[in-house]
Amino acid sequence: MQQQADIIIVGAGIAGLVCALDLLKAGKSVLIIDAQSREKVGGLACSAFGGMTLIGTPEQKAKGIRDTPEIAYKDWCSFASFDENDIWPRAWAKHYVEHSITDIYEYIHALNVKFLPAVNWVERGLYVPGNSLPRYHILWGASLRLINQLVEQLNDFEGKQLQYCFNTKVEKLIESNESVIGCIAKHDSQVETEYYTDNLIIASGGFTGNLPMVKQVWPEDWGEPPKILLNGCHPGNDGKMHRCSEQVGAKITHLSHMYPYAAGIPHPSPDFDHQGLSLIPCKSALWVDHTGARIGPEPLVTGFDTNHMCRQISRLQLPHTWQLLNWRIAIKELAVSGCEYNPAIRDRKLFTLLKGFLLGNHSLLRRLMIESDHFIVADNLDQLVKKMNQLTPDYYVTYKSLAETISCYDEPIKRSRKFWNDDQIRRIMHSRSWLTDRLRTCYPKPMLDNPPLIAIKLNLITRKSLGGIKTDLSCRVLNNQDEPIKGLYAIGEAAGFGGGGASGKNSLEGTFLSGCILTARQASRSI
Repeated sequence: MQQQADIIIVGAGIAGLVCALDLLKAGKSVLIIDAQSREKVGGLACSAFGGMTLIGTPEQKAKGIRDTPEIAYKDWCSFASFDENDIWPRAWAKHYVEHSITDIYEYIHALNVKFLPAVNWVERGLYVPGNSLPRYHILWGASLRLINQLVEQLNDFEGKQLQYCFNTKVEKLIESNESVIGCIAKHDSQVETEYYTDNLIIASGGFTGNLPMVKQVWPEDWGEPPKILLNGCHPGNDGKMHRCSEQVGAKITHLSHMYPYAAGIPHPSPDFDHQGLSLIPCKSALWVDHTGARIGPEPLVTGFDTNHMCRQISRLQLPHTWQLLNWRIAIKELAVSGCEYNPAIRDRKLFTLLKGFLLGNHSLLRRLMIESDHFIVADNLDQLVKKMNQLTPDYYVTYKSLAETISCYDEPIKRSRKFWNDDQIRRIMHSRSWLTDRLRTCYPKPMLDNPPLIAIKLNLITRKSLGGIKTDLSCRVLNNQDEPIKGLYAIGEAAGFGGGGASGKNSLEGTFLSGCILTARQASRSI
């Protein structure tokens, strides 16, 4: 069997959909091939939270934030730690900060999708500067609303210029005269079809749903990959298109540059093996190892450097850690990444959202208590330790170690504020100086004075791959000589969000969903 289209897009995620819509509006015929079913159109964006790093927005200006592309580029390069060969990643970073308003912000507004007025300050940096200003914007309706708006517009083209092939996996790219002219794909029914095109765009996502591959390219300075690693993506993000593009000469770069999260728990209702939930860990919680000793020498505090936290945890003796907190902290600070556990934002229920900010998110805590055995609640420390050890009978938390950890934290807090001398408290107070973070960060109080106590057992969880298929600023796939392969493009996470690794070794966060949009629009413009 054979089929033909002006453009073939491999992947029906956010990057593929944005690119398809732009091309369709330009009069092109488009065929989208996706390994999942129609119900999964949108890919990981359907379950993502929807945060984006944007520079110079009206929301920033309303909060007195005077952000510029120059400031953002300096922050980006600081966190990325680019090397001298990262010419295209640097170019994409510069392109991002200079075009985040025109190509991302205004594009999203044109789809009738808005942002929450609050601007969050994430990845502030630890050993090197990160975001020097708040620039993390959250979609009202989460990224699911963005997907729904895109699909609604794409529906007008389906059956005319647009065709989908769902449950179909690309097995090989077709070459002729040093050009890519199509692909061979196999449907679930095992029917093999040849698809021919003028231009083929890889929008298949990353590889971090493939846990063996993740462990194979695990960063050397992180130590051995953990025995237990949760999947925060989907097994369909398996890196197959990386291999297919490599077979036609594409350069694959920086696969060891990854962006996992440090606070994963097993999904209570998994759709696939090792599926995890990524918690947004509490700044005021004590992060301890399997014995109950505080991880250090500097305490782990979220919001400053996610990669540093993951590196420190990966180097530990055992694969799991604990966050220790109390109910007061949890109702104000604890959250779960993604739209599944944020229905107020996903469903755009403003009253429910405000109620949660003012009174605490009790419903989330009650849900976690019922659904997850990794979320432990107890009336006192002795009871808490016993429950923790029931969950991990081979790796005991000692009461002495945990009590000493809490005491070392609680005792200084009981003194006058001028005697506070703890790096975690300093970072908590720094976070509270920004109003948006203050709403979600507790004023320091002794842990044991506010029962019940909570312990959460955590593992590292995969998320984004920062490296990928090397591209130029037109999204053309490059070979080992940095020459474009005719007819072949890559966008979104497959391309490392531009250039095979636009974020370098570390991301300012919020550059993923928006990076998919940016690269998709640049590819369609180029074609």
